[in-house]
Amino acid sequence: MIRIEGRDISIYDQPDYKQGKRRGKEDVQVIRPDSLIPEEMKGIGKGKKFLIRTYGCQMNTHDSENMAGLLLEMGFESTEETMEADVILLNTCAIRENAENKVFGEIGHLKALKVERPELIVGVCGCMSQEESVVNRIMQKHQHIDLIFGTHNIHRLPELLRNAIYGKEMVVEVWSKEGDIVENMPRARQGKTQAWVNIMYGCDKFCTYCIVPYTRGKERSRLPEDIIAEVRDLARQGYKEITLLGQNVNAYGKDLEGKNYGLGHLMDEIHKIDIPRVRFTTSHPRDFDDHLISVLSKGGNLVEHIHLPVQHGNSEILKLMARKYTREQYVELAHKIKMAIPNASFTTDLIVGFPNETEEQFEETLSLVREIEFDSAYTYIYSPREGTPAAKMKDNVPMEVKRERLGRLNALVNEISAKKNLDYQDQIVEVLVEGESKKNPDVLAGRTRTNRLVNFVAPKSVIGKIVYVKVTEAKTWSLNGEMVEMAEVKQ
Repeated sequence: MIRIEGRDISIYDQPDYKQGKRRGKEDVQVIRPDSLIPEEMKGIGKGKKFLIRTYGCQMNTHDSENMAGLLLEMGFESTEETMEADVILLNTCAIRENAENKVFGEIGHLKALKVERPELIVGVCGCMSQEESVVNRIMQKHQHIDLIFGTHNIHRLPELLRNAIYGKEMVVEVWSKEGDIVENMPRARQGKTQAWVNIMYGCDKFCTYCIVPYTRGKERSRLPEDIIAEVRDLARQGYKEITLLGQNVNAYGKDLEGKNYGLGHLMDEIHKIDIPRVRFTTSHPRDFDDHLISVLSKGGNLVEHIHLPVQHGNSEILKLMARKYTREQYVELAHKIKMAIPNASFTTDLIVGFPNETEEQFEETLSLVREIEFDSAYTYIYSPREGTPAAKMKDNVPMEVKRERLGRLNALVNEISAKKNLDYQDQIVEVLVEGESKKNPDVLAGRTRTNRLVNFVAPKSVIGKIVYVKVTEAKTWSLNGEMVEMAEVKQ
């Protein structure tokens, strides 16, 4: 225990980048506990409420579902109201500076509430907690935080919460080295229609701009039989769509000793399960092999949407990023996928303003977008992350140039997206209805198999179902339509 600014801090483990960089050959154990809730913590939440605020990617959403499951088993109830909560957890994202700024803004806002209600437990978890500088900043400047834990020890939330409640000091436990794979985690899934299914943890790619290999640890695959059992259970419960998750989902199975079993084998088995839609994210081009392409071409419940982040269109910048492929290799792979799955939508991630990016190199990103004709793209301005190799490079592209390039890139992406959406005009598409439109509660929204957003008017009774919609208006980012009966589809 140490004392900073007049407050005791119990430090069990702190993040250490040097330790986190190591990728040892230690066996990863699969643990199947009967319960993760200590006897003295059962029922501790009775009459109390929790709020989990989630930032970042689908993996963070999945982690929040696990944390919610643990808290519910301790007797807590969920709330969306900050003022009602007895426990507030900020599940954070570290991938971009803007995400961190949002979290620290929220940490600041919660200080007044903590002063007003000292018994409130406020915790920070997720990827930001795996950063040395973040943990040090919280310990030094944000003494109202009660609990800090990372991505590898979520299953220890009950014990850590117990220490924070009874010990009355800040509790810090962040494992730099990844832990074992914990099965049988309780999970409070959001909704009954779509579900995240984590198939692996971590990433070994070490792209020079990316903090994920440090915050999520080395690649560890769940056993195929555990994943398939989870998918079968979701099918029995009536879920319509699952998304297989991993930081580098295509690397699934490479660490499973004695098994020649990859993502293609896994998806081939899931292809046979009676669940209408199966997606996966996020892919890395280096691991997208021919067997996976062959399996995806079978269709059925394997939907026609490929998200394949390229990050840049210039081979020299890709080399600086340590992506380990060239522009030409990416284009060859993209065309191979399009030949096998002609009706697939193709989306990507793109970064502008990477250190040393010239105007000519940026133009190559634009030309790649024109060549591949991505249906849509997530576009970002390069953001240095402390602890990554790129952060040591001179960030020599002025911000006004970065913004101007992002504007030109977005204009091109939107132009192509609008053109692609026009192909759907007057077509009948299959839509999984997700709920009310964010802009109008009288309108329902859902997605096609190719992941296009469709808005249409229909009874709320069809939420959670798969329906057919005739597209009446094709817009840049979405489609408008009207629901039709099956008889009209068959005509």
